[in-house]
Amino acid sequence: MRLHHPSTPSSDRVADAPSDTWVYRVLPRPFWPYAQLARWDRPIGWQLLMWPCWWSAALAPQWAAPSAVHIGLPDLWHLVLFLVGSVAMRGAGCTYNDLVDRDIDARVARTRSRPLPSGRVSGLQAKAFLVFQALVGLAVLLQFNLFAILLGIASLAIVAVYPFLKRVTDWPQLGLGFAFSWGALMGWAAYWGTLSLPPVLLYAGAVLWTVGYDTIYAHQDREDDALVGVRSTARLFGSRTKTALVLLYGGAIALFGAAYLVANAGNAGPSWPAYAGLLLGAVQMGWQIRNLSIDDPDECLKLFKSNSLFGWIVFLGLVFSSLWILSFPRIY
Repeated sequence: MRLHHPSTPSSDRVADAPSDTWVYRVLPRPFWPYAQLARWDRPIGWQLLMWPCWWSAALAPQWAAPSAVHIGLPDLWHLVLFLVGSVAMRGAGCTYNDLVDRDIDARVARTRSRPLPSGRVSGLQAKAFLVFQALVGLAVLLQFNLFAILLGIASLAIVAVYPFLKRVTDWPQLGLGFAFSWGALMGWAAYWGTLSLPPVLLYAGAVLWTVGYDTIYAHQDREDDALVGVRSTARLFGSRTKTALVLLYGGAIALFGAAYLVANAGNAGPSWPAYAGLLLGAVQMGWQIRNLSIDDPDECLKLFKSNSLFGWIVFLGLVFSSLWILSFPRIY
């Protein structure tokens, strides 16, 4: 039996998290368990939640041709709101997940040192912290239009169900995809006050992307999960994971490209840098698949984290698409 111990934590650290982050240098010690509950020491989670928001926020303005009052670039205030909201809601989601999973976490080597199973935070304290983070997220959500507010509230149903999926289905990663990709709808809704086909295609692609990268992540716990009865796509795919990733990542790129094409119908953008970004992103995905070793937890974590680079590639492709159209409007 393999029990993955990335490190042996001290009494105030978490085994599978860095021990030298700003959390331990800046925050007073009593705040450390709450920062660990929210995963502030592991920013990759809120980054992955934020990227579909930013992609959608960058794609939405390109649905209409630039004008004197509409330059086609993403709304900077919306980007800031999505960043803050992603940190808050990812933290709230992780806190809720830890509350639901505390008994399971106590039986898995990688997670038993987390604040709840280790006893450094009580259930009541974790619930109070969950409410605080949710209120921050609500404050962010209320800055948008009514349609976007209602759409954001609708996502809570998926968030509430997600932690229980690993007990009843081999596809809990799909539930995470539905929740973590919701920003692909929110960015468009915040800009236009409605939805259309491009953000729906972007959302579907982001769901496939999320299932792919979280399958890589879940391979860290594959054997421990089998012992405690936790199900996952890592266990489902097993030795066929690379083939599954080709289909998942390939489908994501195809759906992103379809979103761009539909958004471009009859209007100015997206232009070629957006498609170049997708091509470069596909190369990055191919690198992940080629280098994946499902029996190497450290490599799985490295490849999982590399998906933030994929996020940057897609986002910058969309931004440069807008800049190209602004610089060469007569071409369109």
